[in-house]
Amino acid sequence: MDEREFELINILGDDIGPNQRALSRHMNLSLGMINMLIRRLISKGYIRIEQLNKRKVQYILTPKGFSEKMQKSVKYTMKTINSIGLIKNRVKEVMLELHKDGVRDFHYFGNPDINILVEMVFKEEFNGDCSFFVLKEIPKEKINGVLLICKEDIDDENLTLHKYVDLIRELAKENHSINGRLA
Repeated sequence: MDEREFELINILGDDIGPNQRALSRHMNLSLGMINMLIRRLISKGYIRIEQLNKRKVQYILTPKGFSEKMQKSVKYTMKTINSIGLIKNRVKEVMLELHKDGVRDFHYFGNPDINILVEMVFKEEFNGDCSFFVLKEIPKEKINGVLLICKEDIDDENLTLHKYVDLIRELAKENHSINGRLA
């Protein structure tokens, strides 16, 4: 089952009862493509059609379709959990390296979702001898410690005052050393 078929099964499985035109708009696909996907899902046994009247039909997920939807959802969830674990481990590596270099004060600015992972690492690894601050903006005065930035396209003149690590870049890098990269 490809991604478009899976998306269509998710929509139909939510029991919204949309027609092909509404599905076409929702998925941003042509009416012909929706028709082809529905026919393919019917032939694979994932959905069936129930005639409501002469002009209206209802698409119903079959037990096979429901099972496939659940299996794909579980795989997607597991893949997401694994990705989150990898990100957390990379954040841990960055913070441990900074700690090894003497950093004891961590200031965080950026994405609240990543902040959750950074705080988890902080509590697991450094809760005793370090401090952690979440900032709503980049400070106008120099701070002690390191500013952990997790926000794209920052063009802030106050950034030059601080030692900082761009976590987005660090998470994306293949070479994991940040020595000498502290801005």
